[in-house]
Amino acid sequence: MDFFQRQDKARRNTKVLVFYFTVAVALLVAATYTAVFAIFRGGFKDSIASAGEPSVTLWQPELFLWTTLATLVVILIGSVTKTLQLNRGGSAVAEMLDGRLINSNSTDADEHKLLNIVEEMAIASGVPVPQVYVMDNEASINAFSAGFSTSDAAIGVTGGCMKKLSRDELQGVIGHEFSHILNGDMRLNLRLMGLIFGILCLTVIGRVLLRTRGRKNPLPLLGLALVIIGWGGVFFGRLIQAAVSRQREFLADASAVQFTRNPGGLAGALKKIGGLASGSRLISPHAEEASHLFFANGMRNSLFGIMATHPPLAERIRALDPSFDGKFPIVEMKDAVDLTAPQPKTSPVARPPIPFAGFTSPQTGTPGFAVPLIATQSVIPNIGQPTIQHLRYAVDLCKEIPPALESAAHEPSGATALVCALLLSDDPSARQMQRDELGRALFDPLSREASRMWPEIQNIPAQAKIPLIDLALPALRRLSPAQFQQFRGALKTLVESDRQISLFEYMLQKIVLRHLEPYFLPARKRVTQFYALRPLGAECGVLLSAMAYAGQIDPTEVQGAFARGAKTLSHAAQAEIPFVPQDQCDLPQIDNALERLSQAVPQIKKNLLNACAETMAADGMIHEREAELIRAIADALDCPLPPFVEGQEKPNP
Repeated sequence: MDFFQRQDKARRNTKVLVFYFTVAVALLVAATYTAVFAIFRGGFKDSIASAGEPSVTLWQPELFLWTTLATLVVILIGSVTKTLQLNRGGSAVAEMLDGRLINSNSTDADEHKLLNIVEEMAIASGVPVPQVYVMDNEASINAFSAGFSTSDAAIGVTGGCMKKLSRDELQGVIGHEFSHILNGDMRLNLRLMGLIFGILCLTVIGRVLLRTRGRKNPLPLLGLALVIIGWGGVFFGRLIQAAVSRQREFLADASAVQFTRNPGGLAGALKKIGGLASGSRLISPHAEEASHLFFANGMRNSLFGIMATHPPLAERIRALDPSFDGKFPIVEMKDAVDLTAPQPKTSPVARPPIPFAGFTSPQTGTPGFAVPLIATQSVIPNIGQPTIQHLRYAVDLCKEIPPALESAAHEPSGATALVCALLLSDDPSARQMQRDELGRALFDPLSREASRMWPEIQNIPAQAKIPLIDLALPALRRLSPAQFQQFRGALKTLVESDRQISLFEYMLQKIVLRHLEPYFLPARKRVTQFYALRPLGAECGVLLSAMAYAGQIDPTEVQGAFARGAKTLSHAAQAEIPFVPQDQCDLPQIDNALERLSQAVPQIKKNLLNACAETMAADGMIHEREAELIRAIADALDCPLPPFVEGQEKPNP
């Protein structure tokens, strides 16, 4: 399956989950009604006798109505409450599990190693660098990824995972978690947490009723019944949780190996879990409700393994290493994280400075590093499917970023200036106009710092700009709400100060705001609203027309380029795509078009990106700057597109 098929499958899994949950709720309502009827049967006998009825029947419509309403209200309130608690995405889960956010400029040796691995894999995958958390109090080896989208994703590791695993082993674990991010598993997992918590609330109500007192008081008996019914519902919820998780773990292992081409790293991490006394078990009181999120089983082994959220360790290892004999190497506890003794402070370790000779000109590219021309057919197959070539590219790119820019990307004030520098115009007069506008808007220090960085920014090619923004996002998330509003105002000023900002530069600032707004503004979740292309014909016309204007230097070739892309899209969806004059596809209209197109089903996005590639390839090839524009548009549509690299492998179908 490609990325879009996996996303469709994740949507279908959500529908199946809702169906199972509906069935479970119906059974809970029936069980609760039966319990209430049995407990209060004596009262019904008295009322029926006084009314002259012959006997008491099980079916009591009024009782059923009130019992159903009460049960549904309890479950609904519990589910909504938990969902709202998780509304911030992965960071909410990490904090619930007592995770500590690692600052992007950390100099601790273990944290630095972990951050480097996450950054490299994010660049290779084409996704923003997620928040990284460490659970210091957990001595076991485990990890998780959580979030509703790549914009609010977080990766968490236990202290044992960060300290006990080698770089190759840790890379295998992080690759496994990135697979969950790319496969659309995270949103399903968070919804599952909310639904199961709603069922659990029945037991909470039952415990309250158990504490009531009074002679001939039937409420404690009802409370006991609700506790039993609630735990029965949770039991079946955990079975669903385990089934959903187990079927995804082998896929995540396989994807991690395809990503790193190092099955020994992932197998080594699993072997250390088997050889460590605490294994992968967690001590957090919230571990059970998040058990399906983890890299390995975070709970004690359940009866006959029927509620295990992960396949057996030996089975996962043999899939990676067929020669495994089932014997786990003993990991000494003295080497594990000691939770009682104070941890020695680690001397700061800074990345050694790398001599920078400047990037090769964007027109020529660097053999093996930058690709000046990209084949149209290589765009869609790579979406959401990074390979070892992309990972090697990311490692090389991180090494080649000038130390001054890298340092700025990891610190909040430096990251704001870096983004502004990326948006400064190449034209001297336009650039001066932007600086003047920033000064009038009281952004003088930011203007000076961005201007200082601008000459160095000019030495980097187009394909390094999106990764630089991705590296800067964790630092930008550390801005205060007031600082974010100022930063957003500065970006707006830069975009609106002149009419010469390119579509690519506009898309860069859109990437920044799209991934930061979930952290600073009231949550606004995207909902799939379009299952056919016909209602989106006008928006497709705006985007493809803008792409044609951006990609064709010769004005006479613009309509031909548009027609090539529109024909591809019209053939796929049988919808009319109108050509839009240049003055009618300005930046606000492009923004509105992308907002609506982002609400389409994955298959529409796939066809649209293919049409964008065809539009840009009117001359048969996609140039580097055009390719990066396609990557930016793919990001706006929640379709992570890895970098275009020389000699990249074709992803597995």
